[in-house]
Amino acid sequence: MSLRVAFDIDGVLADFRTAFQQASQEAGVNTRAADASPSADPLSSRDIKAIWDHVKRTPNWWTRLQAYEPGQLARIYELARRWKWEVVFMTRRPSTAGDPVQFQTQWWIEQHGFYYPAVVTVPGSRGELANALRLDVIVDDQLMNCVDVVGGSTAKALLLLREEKDKSSQDHAVSRGIGVVSSLEEAIDVLEHMHESVGERRGRLQRLADWFGSAKKTQEAALPTTPERNRVNLRSE
Repeated sequence: MSLRVAFDIDGVLADFRTAFQQASQEAGVNTRAADASPSADPLSSRDIKAIWDHVKRTPNWWTRLQAYEPGQLARIYELARRWKWEVVFMTRRPSTAGDPVQFQTQWWIEQHGFYYPAVVTVPGSRGELANALRLDVIVDDQLMNCVDVVGGSTAKALLLLREEKDKSSQDHAVSRGIGVVSSLEEAIDVLEHMHESVGERRGRLQRLADWFGSAKKTQEAALPTTPERNRVNLRSE
């Protein structure tokens, strides 16, 4: 049985933090305040609004973000093709000038090696969405989203914590049956091992079982893994 997997984008695939700090400089906001380090001064509501106003005025701002781990999206694509995974990318990004958020996000994902991505750009409960899409697992960097998933659906959740010192979030996640990883690469490793263990069993009892079994080797997909296609240039206005 193939996996149904969803990935959050900002914080998991894309480095939103660095891009937001750059936007703060462009918007004339105190760069120290925009830094997310523990010693940084907190952003005021006025500062946050000024940064987001700048982001919203910038054509196709979401295409400017850097990937946290270049190459891992291509790896997800290769595994999805090999094992027939159904992959969805989820985001709550607000609109900006230029193309729609969905198209900007699809374009960005394709530039990093995942072709024809399915991008869902809806707000609301991740648990309800996971239940509606009959997902097996979701990878997210927000603990609240992961709690929502395991509480509102039969899907598993992987919490990606890039901050090693966030022990309280890690303990909270583990106590709720949420897996914790420190990188996208590690999350994909877990998905590879889960591929064999899921089998025909889906549901809450499977959430804590067989996470690290051996991966099954299958034949390559019949269609090309890197389809030839015309690239679409983003509009600058």
